[in-house]
Formats: sequence, structure tokens, C-alpha cells
Amino acid sequence: MPDMSPSIVVLANLSAASEHAARYAAVLSEPLQARLILLHQYREATPDPELVTMTATDTYRSQADMDAALQRLTRQLPATTQIVTSTHAEVEMVAEAVERYHPLLLVMGTHTDTSLLDLLWQNQVLRDTHWPLLIVPEAATTTQVPRRIALAVDADPFVLNPASRAMAPLLASWQAAYTVLHAEAPNERQAFPGQRALANVRLSQLLPPATALELYEEKSLPPAEGIMQAVSDVQADLLVLIVRPHSFLGQLFHFSVTAQVLRQSPIPVLLLPAQGPSTPSWLGRLT
Repeated sequence: MPDMSPSIVVLANLSAASEHAARYAAVLSEPLQARLILLHQYREATPDPELVTMTATDTYRSQADMDAALQRLTRQLPATTQIVTSTHAEVEMVAEAVERYHPLLLVMGTHTDTSLLDLLWQNQVLRDTHWPLLIVPEAATTTQVPRRIALAVDADPFVLNPASRAMAPLLASWQAAYTVLHAEAPNERQAFPGQRALANVRLSQLLPPATALELYEEKSLPPAEGIMQAVSDVQADLLVLIVRPHSFLGQLFHFSVTAQVLRQSPIPVLLLPAQGPSTPSWLGRLT
């Protein structure tokens, strides 16, 4: 049976970037008193038998070192924290954790220079889980909950999937100000696209009905550049992107606006999947 108590799952590979992300997740979880789940993949070393022989003692020491490092990180976090380790493949491990814990979101740290492999891994997590995913750059300032959240939305209607809609209490707990960003796409021909974007956010039920929303429109720059310019202008400390299934289910994700923003963003980016025709069978049970 799934554990439905509020939680945030952090992909903890013990890198500096993942530890930075875990600390930010602890800050975000505090208003709701959500617990952190540090999810770590344990890889047994497989040295070349012609070069070195690894004894059972070496294997146990390696695992003990990993456990000790995770425990040290846990003691540094100002939140109730649970450690979960797995020997399964990474994507399978994440999908199992999502089905078991139904967390509010997944959190992943990234290095300063986001590589193509990073983007493909992030896309694979979205593709297999359809779950909200927070990407935390290693250089981002993460000492407090967001004060200004920017939501980048186009003029086309969208419906958030159940997991994304379940983010609403956590967003509300941060008591942030919100700016809707609309960066006009070259093929956009609808009248008043910024106002349509604003209406789409209101209809999404992501935020309480009375939430004040400011609108920022960028018409001269390409969408990814426009979003980054807007983030700088409004001094946002968290960016929210609505990710449509045709983006993360497609083969050209690394060419998408989402991928371009992930490469460039100096602040954490929250990816919220929209409803699509192909979702994990268990996701519908959240409705």
C-alpha cells in the first residue's frame, strides 16, 4: 500500500550537487512538515579481475562508507529524513519510489554545466513517472523558500495531471508572489496571448483562486531567451514550466524550449507535467 504522508524524494548520489538539492528540499518541506526521502542507488564495484581483486571486506567497507555519508547528510538536514537505497537501475528505482511514496515532488541536483546526458536523464524520469520534478542548479541560492515564483506558460490551454495538481498545498505553503511569464512563440497567432496564458494558470487550479498574478510578456526574443530575460527582470527565485506530453515523450526533448531553459537557468526549475493520453496505470488512482 502506498505511503501517502507528505514527502519529497531527493535523488541522492552523494555528489555536491545532490547534497545542495537535498538542503533546498529540506527548506521547501518545512512549511508542510513533509519528510525527506533520500533515494540512493548502490552500485557494487566491479573491478577488472586482471587488475585487482576485491574481497568481501572491501565490498562491505564501500557500502559502509556510503551509509555513513548518507547518515552524515541526514544529520545536517533540518527535516525528518528517511534513507532508501536500491540496487535497481536508476529509472526503475525512481519509478518504484514514486509508486510507493507518492511524493509531492522529485528533486534532482545538477552541476553548473548541464550536459546532454543530464537532460536525457531528466527527460527519462519525466517519461517514466509523469511526476513533478524540481531541478536544482548547484550554484542556485537555496537558503529560503521561494519569494517570487515565475510561471512560464504559453497561450494554449493545458490540464495538469493529478500529480502536478497535488503540488498545490506545497506551493501555497511558501506564500510566494507569482508572475506569469509569456514569451511569444514565432507561430503564435492567437489574440491577446498573454491574457490567455494568465487565464490558463487560473483555470489550472494550481494556485488558490484569490492568488494575485502579475503578467510579464516578452515578444522580441525567442521563447527560451525570453523566459530567461523575464526571470532576471522580475527577480524570480523559482521557475515553473508546464511540460506537455509531446515534449517529454518525444525524441527531440533536448531541442525543446524546456531543455534550453534547463541548460541556462541559474535558479531552480520545477517541471509540472500536463495531462496526456499515456500515463502510468497507477497515476489515475490519485484522482
